[in-house]
Amino acid sequence: MSISTLVGFILGIGLFIGAIAISTDSYAVFIDLPSFIMVIGGTFAGTFIAYEPRYVILSMKMIPKIFFAPAIGRNLLRAEVGRVIRWGYAVQKNGLPALDGEVKKLKDTDRFLAFGVDMVIAGYTGDEVRGILNTTIESTYGRNSVQAKILLDMGANAPAFGMIGTLVGLVIMLGNLSDPEALGPSLSIALITTLYGVMFARLLFVPAGTKVQQREDIVRFRNYLVAEGLVLLAEQKSPRFIQDKMNSFLDPALHFDIDTMKDKVKE
Repeated sequence: MSISTLVGFILGIGLFIGAIAISTDSYAVFIDLPSFIMVIGGTFAGTFIAYEPRYVILSMKMIPKIFFAPAIGRNLLRAEVGRVIRWGYAVQKNGLPALDGEVKKLKDTDRFLAFGVDMVIAGYTGDEVRGILNTTIESTYGRNSVQAKILLDMGANAPAFGMIGTLVGLVIMLGNLSDPEALGPSLSIALITTLYGVMFARLLFVPAGTKVQQREDIVRFRNYLVAEGLVLLAEQKSPRFIQDKMNSFLDPALHFDIDTMKDKVKE
């Protein structure tokens, strides 16, 4: 569970509700079904016009996932360096075929890494491994970033449809100028639509799209890190060289140290 995401979302909703509770006793005025339909219906309609349905559905499935912890954290990056160093010792001792068992273990859990290790075992040169993996990383990143772009576009569209709803409400209000008592409630309902549009944009669609994009950026960084390690394995560099080259990608606080982890990486 991503505690920070959950706390931020609950806090945002709580502050909004708390501000209403402090300011007025007329809570019902903030609930308006036509305004909700105008904002959400219009946002989804515009999104389905702009994108293929498959990608819109995939982007909707990403929203609940932001409340769960990311698959890749800081400590995992250090562990990836340790894993490649361990493989470096295995290659140093038994040659590239020593990695054959790793491919079988990875195929169900990490297809990208399994693909890279398979190329190393097949005897591809370091440049060949780097070229193929870089293409894989960028094409995967491009595909997976579409969901984030859709969510961000929905965040841009929601306030626009809120404004459309407000304009519709104002047109109706101006058509009833002969009834002064109806002007206040009509204007209130018209403005609720804009409020809904901004709330959905700033508390749901834009934060979700930003977090999805951030996580894809982290996955991309991790893939470049392990791709560099696989290139070094293909070139049969020493474990210490692998350590220093991969550590150059990381925050110094995350650097792997062979000397303090020697027993673990040589298992």
